[in-house]
Order: sequence, then C-alpha cells, then structure tokens
Amino acid sequence: MSNYHIKNLEEYFQVYRKSIRDPESFWEEIAEENFLWRKRWDKVLEYDLSKPEFSWYKGAKLNITENCIDRHIYGRGDKTAIIFEPNDPSEKAEHISYNQLHERVCKFANVLLDHGVKKGDRVCIYLPMIPELPVSLLACARIGAIHSVVFAGFSSTALHTRINDSDCKIVITSDGSYRGGKTIDLKGIVDEALESCPGVKTVLVVKRINSEISMKPNRDKWLQPLLDEANNTCVPEIMDAEDPLFILYTSGSTGKPKGIVHTTAGYMVYTAYTFKNVFQYRENDVFWCTADIGWITGHSYIVYGALANGATTVLFEGIPSYPDFGRFWEVIQKHKVNQFYTAPTAIRALAKERLDFSGNYDLSSLKILGSVGEPINEEAWHWYNDNIGKKNCPIVDTWWQTETAGIMISPIPYSTPTIPTYATLPLPGVQPALMDENGDELKGNLVSGRLCLKFPWPGMARTIWGNHDRFRETYFSTFKDFYFTGDGALRDSTGYYRITGRVDDVIIVSGHNLGTAPIEDAINEHPAVSESAIVGFPHDVKGNALYGFIILKETGEGRVHDNLRKEINQIITEHIGPIAKLDKIQFVTGLPKTRSGKIMRRILRKIAENDTDNLGDISTLLNPECVQEIMDGAV
Repeated sequence: MSNYHIKNLEEYFQVYRKSIRDPESFWEEIAEENFLWRKRWDKVLEYDLSKPEFSWYKGAKLNITENCIDRHIYGRGDKTAIIFEPNDPSEKAEHISYNQLHERVCKFANVLLDHGVKKGDRVCIYLPMIPELPVSLLACARIGAIHSVVFAGFSSTALHTRINDSDCKIVITSDGSYRGGKTIDLKGIVDEALESCPGVKTVLVVKRINSEISMKPNRDKWLQPLLDEANNTCVPEIMDAEDPLFILYTSGSTGKPKGIVHTTAGYMVYTAYTFKNVFQYRENDVFWCTADIGWITGHSYIVYGALANGATTVLFEGIPSYPDFGRFWEVIQKHKVNQFYTAPTAIRALAKERLDFSGNYDLSSLKILGSVGEPINEEAWHWYNDNIGKKNCPIVDTWWQTETAGIMISPIPYSTPTIPTYATLPLPGVQPALMDENGDELKGNLVSGRLCLKFPWPGMARTIWGNHDRFRETYFSTFKDFYFTGDGALRDSTGYYRITGRVDDVIIVSGHNLGTAPIEDAINEHPAVSESAIVGFPHDVKGNALYGFIILKETGEGRVHDNLRKEINQIITEHIGPIAKLDKIQFVTGLPKTRSGKIMRRILRKIAENDTDNLGDISTLLNPECVQEIMDGAV
C-alpha cells in the first residue's frame, strides 16, 4: 500500500497533500490495512483544542502486543525480533526470536498478574538496557498495566518523585548495571528512593551483575525464579483505543517533571508508520537505535515502532567508547546493521577520535543513517556522511519530542534531498506552523518563528498524568488552537524546516531535555548558596553544556570555591543525575534582573557564549552594574 511506504519525492507530495486534505481518511486507511483490531473504531478522530481533548480511533479495541508480537508468529516466528548486544563485547550477543519474545512476555505478564497488577495499575521500570527492559514494557502492555520507565542514570530523588507522582505499586529493577568498565548499584538507588514511596508493595529484581545486594523481606523478589515457574501463555487484555499505554516523564521549565501520557491505538499507528517510512525498513533489515529505552526514542523506535513492523531491532547495553571508540562500528559490522539511528552528541564525540576507529570496520551494510535528540550541526553531519555513510547513505535528521510520540519532520530517504542542519519536510499528516510573537501564523517561505502544530496527529500526547490543567497551560495556551512545541524554527525558500532550538528554559544537553528550574532548585539546597541561574552554552560534543551563575551567602575564594563547585555538582547528581552536572560554575554577587525580579537569562546566555557585544539594552535592569562584574569574572 503506497500510503504506508513512500518510495519517492513525487509520491511523498501526493501522500502529503492527501493527508492534509482529508486527515481522517488518511489515518483510517493506514490503521485499517496494517494492524490487527479486535473491534473497529466508531469514529477516526474527535477533538477539541480548547479543552484540549483528543480521541483517535474512538471505540476501537485492541492489544498493542498482539500487533507487536502475536501476529508475526505465524509468518516469522523464528525471525529475530531483538538482538541483545551486551556491554562487554566478549559476552555473547543474544538473538531473541518472535516466538521466544512471545513466551518471555507472557511469562513476565503472568508474574505481574500474580503480584496483583491489573489493568490501569502503574508499574515503574528502572532497568539497564538488557532484554528484561523491552520485555517488561510489553508485559505491562499485555495485561493493560501502564508502564513508567525511568532512565537508569537518574538519581534516587528523581526516581521517587516519578514513582510517587504516578502512584506506582511495583518497581522492576536489577541488582546493578554495567556502564563501560564501571558498575552502577541500581538496587541501592531503588532502596533509597523507596524510603519515601509508601505505595510500592513489590520490587522485582533482575540478576545482571551478580553483586551482593540487600533484599527486603516480603517486598523484594528475584525475578528469574518467578519467571521459571510462570505459565508461558497469557491472554492479552483487550484495551480501548484511548486507554493509557505508558507515562514517560520529561523535564519541565518549572521544577516538577511532566508525566506525559500516551494512549494505545494512536501511538501504535503513528510510531509504526513513521518507523516504516523514515527508515525505509524492509523485511530482513537490521535496525539499530542507540538510545536508551528510558527516553521516548527507545520506546518508539527500539520497541513499539520496530516490533509493530516485524523488524529486527538491536538492544545495546554498552557505551560508544568501551572498550574503545570503535565499538559502534564493530557492532554495525558484527550484526550487519542497515539503519543506524543515534544522537549528534555521540557523533561529535566519535568525530574527535582517530579515523582508524571507524576505518577498521566494514560498514557496507549501512543503508540509512539517522540523527535524533537535537539539531545536528554541519560539521558533525559531514563527518557522519563522509566517514560512516561513505556518501552512500541518506542522513535523516529527525525532529520530534516526547509529546509527539514519533518523528514529525524528517527527510524520507532516497526521496527528500537533504541539506545539512535541516530537518526538511513534515511527514504525512503533520501540519507545522510558524508563529510570530503576536500569535499570528507566518505564511510563505523565508520566515522564522515559534514552531507549532495546527492539527492533531494520532501519536500526540493526551495529557500530563494527574494534571490536565498543566497540559493545557504548557502546550495550548501560548497560541490559541495550536500546539506549541517550545522550539523555534525557520522555513527556507524551498519550504524546508530548520529547528533553531528551545525558546523556553529547557536546555538540550547530549540530546536530553533538562529543565533549568529543577537544577536550580537542587543547587539552592546547598547551605552556602543564596541563589542560582543556569543557562546553556555551545559545547563541541554535548551540543550544549550547562553554565551556573551562583550567588553565595558568604564570599569565599580559592580552595573554598573549588570545594563548593564539587559539592554543587554532587547535589545535582543526587537530585537529578550526572547528566545535569555543570561544566562551568561562576560565583557572582548579583544576577541581572528586571524590575519585577525576573532573571534576565538572555544576558547570562550571551556571557556564557562569550558574545558580550550583543547584550542588548541593559539600562532597564534593576541592577545593570552587575553585568560588567559578571563579564569580568566569566569562566
């Protein structure tokens, strides 16, 4: 069916026009011809942007795991669904077939049922990138439980905040995880988090690193013995199209993380459709996305989008630098990877290393390269294109968000001509709009503004868990009847889109969205700190790094400051995780503020970027004299 698999630019424009002219017929045809439904929908789309409320495939019944696993068993049961590539390359890779995946998911689902988990219950998953991670997602979906994966690099504070916000009754974790040459005590982090999580009754523990850990009686249980005894069949719970599938937390510009809710049918259709087209997946291809399943990229393209297409998907436990900087390329050669999807941060880090790290491996299996997490800079794009793709592989520079579920703006390989740094054109069914500051849509080309979306798509988030008012306020209040992405963008003379970055107080560091408020809240807990402000500044590898301007209660200097810097980063690590540590810390006596008391981060950003010739008018500040002092002391 041509709508489902676009093969050239002419066909893209035909399909795109159709998708905009009659979105409901477009998405109905895709849903009807490519998925398994227990009951057909009564209505394709119902929505009210003012509330905002959205319902796709209203009245339909299904189970997403039947679409991701069961329906593949008859034609491709022995086909590899998941290739698990361990952290240590000397440990044998594991190939899990669709038949085996089915059995493992059913057994895990039965273990959850035996522990009182039922439809609608929330299950927190805090696991490394091992097979039990995708299996646990699918096991939850099998029985209608709502999974909430927390990235296993987050601190105990971040973990307990997320567990309590969604009232999880069970946590799935492991004794620990490998990260390159190190091990991480995940169970210890969970134990610390659960000191303030009264709702959690059970912790299921996977044995991964075989470390000595404490097991709390009546709460903690080793998973494997339970799986060994579990029945290997589990009848899937029949779900409504709009039943929640999962909650995934993303940083907000205010302190509290947002529990983004995605529902079953629309999410399935959208992730499967975008996977098929953006990666031009063909039967027997091997797809590898290097993201962690703790992020939306892993949910949508390692697990659901890939498996809904009957794909073979690589699950990678390691890091790009272990045991050396050739690891990614070694994995591509070993598993004959066809589509490779990674972050600009990883590309920039690898581009700094000797070329023989990539040159030593056979990368001829590659057909398509992808980039995700932030706009890729031109230098990294060319390095990726020249050295990894050998100028034979289209690069899909994809723009999307946790809230959108799947890719929204991206080239379609072999169809869309690519330009470095441009996400290019919207996918079928996606209607972007650029808005000016007065809330008017900017028509035509050669314009830049705030990137919005003006019509619903099946994968859109439905709410923020437990706080629909915040959902409306965050995404639908800035521009009436538009979804505001929080990003700025420009549209060039050909209609191509280039994303120019966040326009709010969220900074993308190594592809991770980090809200400044939670980091500042953590810093301000230090007894020596009076006030702080965080901004981003360009970084060769991370894209952006964090710069902290900090006012102390009492001045100190030299060694005292060095110790404070370490203590501040330690607090950030404990509250949020090491990904949020500050690269630069400058102690200041004041912060530039408006007369209403708002910190002028724009000025701090210019100082952090060493662009002090373009500070703009500072005469209206409450304390303009502090700006020169900050500039003089810039790190």
